[in-house]
Order: sequence, then C-alpha cells, then structure tokens
Amino acid sequence: MNIIGNLEKLNHEIETIKEKNHIKTNITILAATKYVGVEEIKMLVNSGIHNIGENKVQDFLIKYELLQSEPIIWHFIGSLQTNKVNKIINKLDYLHSLDRESLAIEINKQATKVIHCFVEVNCSGEENKHGLNPNEVISFIKNLEQYDKIKVVGLMTMAESQTDELIIRRTFARLKQIQEAVISLNLNYAPCLQLSMGMSNDFHYAILEGSTLIRIGSRLFSI
Repeated sequence: MNIIGNLEKLNHEIETIKEKNHIKTNITILAATKYVGVEEIKMLVNSGIHNIGENKVQDFLIKYELLQSEPIIWHFIGSLQTNKVNKIINKLDYLHSLDRESLAIEINKQATKVIHCFVEVNCSGEENKHGLNPNEVISFIKNLEQYDKIKVVGLMTMAESQTDELIIRRTFARLKQIQEAVISLNLNYAPCLQLSMGMSNDFHYAILEGSTLIRIGSRLFSI
C-alpha cells in the first residue's frame, strides 16, 4: 500500500484540475478510512491528511480511542441512527449525514457543544441513497433554527454510480444550486459555505461543480 505515493498523485491531479479550470477554491481531502486500520491512518496524518471520516459507529469508536494522541479532525460520513447519537456526537468535529428532524432533535439533546453538520441531500433521486429530497432542503434548514447545538456548515451528496459525466455533473450542480439558495437566506446558524461531494471515482467532476471537500478512500489506499 503506497499511501504517500497515492497522496502525491491525488494532490497533483487536484492542482491540475484547478489550474486548468481557473478554480481558486481550497479543496480539503477527507480520507474515508472504512477499510483501513490505525496504522494506515497514522501514515495519512504523518503525510498531512488530518481530516478522517468513518462510516460505522463501532469502527469510529475503536479508532477514536486508539488515535487520541493524533491531530485528527474527525468526520462521521455514514448514516447515523438516532439511538447511537449519544455514543459519538461529542467526539465528532463534523457530521455529514443530517437528513431528518428526529436526528436533529437527538443531536440537540445529547450534544455538549455546537456540532458542525452537513445536511445530506439525495440529488440523484435514487431510492437506495439517504438524504433529503432537494425540494425539502430549504424548509428543513429553516426549521433547524430552534436547535442551538446544530450549525449547518454545508451540504453533502453522492452521485450516481456510473461513468456518464453529464449525469454526474448534473447531480453535483444541483447541490451547488441548493447551497446558493441557502447562503442567500443569511442564516447565522447555517452559513453553508462548504460542499461535501466527490469520491475516488468522481472527484474530478465534483471539483468542477464547486466541491470544497472530497471524500477519498480507494485512491489513497490502493496498492
């Protein structure tokens, strides 16, 4: 596993895309570490990647305990059940999967600090994906004003699992449109300046459509 080499190639690709398309946005690499262990995460941190994302509560808790001495910014990027909020919410720096009021209620109940959240949006319309219908996002975010422990820092989505550039970019562009609508509301609790979109197979398109954070797994950990 050539993590350092893979990271160098990834950084080069990102900078090439930005230069070619005159993009000034700072792109944060979030390492999706679902399939790797503590030693690989330490290698990432030593290489300058401090944003680490986990999908499952139990895996997050194990890695969190073993890596407390590391300068990690912890993200939870999987769907979070309300009955597991109390286990992880005060250990997180960012939650990428706020998608229903019942979850917001539980976060507000359990959190001892303000939680930076991405509202998850199902821009592709696929039934097997989590997230709000795009048409529900504005009213959902307006309703979050009553929850003082939630700050909406951005939106998150996943594109279709396919290779059609037009379809993928259309999905990402939809999230960008929603973000602009949220920003125009000028809500103190929902600045919504970030877009969490793009993974190993489609981050190129996500950057072109305005992503500020890409969730990368296999590209970092391939042999």
